Amino acid sequence: MSCNRQIVRSLRQQIPSFECVPGCHDCCGPVTTSPEEMSRLPRKTAAEQEAAMDELNCVHLGPNGCTVYDERPLICRLFGTTPSLPCPNGRRPVEMIHPRVEKQIHDYMASTRQVLV
Repeated sequence: MSCNRQIVRSLRQQIPSFECVPGCHDCCGPVTTSPEEMSRLPRKTAAEQEAAMDELNCVHLGPNGCTVYDERPLICRLFGTTPSLPCPNGRRPVEMIHPRVEKQIHDYMASTRQVLV
């Protein structure tokens, strides 16, 4: 297993979860992610990517919300778990992410080449 894969797995495990509003996509939009995370997502055609960008949406946003929810990138997982990325609907986990873990995630993202989802 690659070092980056282990890092992503470890960071994902430390992000608290909470229940989103069903079908919500208020925090969705085009985001960047590491190649490691991108490799876990289904590939989209250029036409699909262009259509999503025209509407400032994520290419993986479907009519009922995120179509890759279980594999969504770290940045998507942070929404609603930290005061710096609050859920627009007021949802949150019982305990917010530890600031040390949030910093580790931002450091990981800053240390890897980022690609647009």
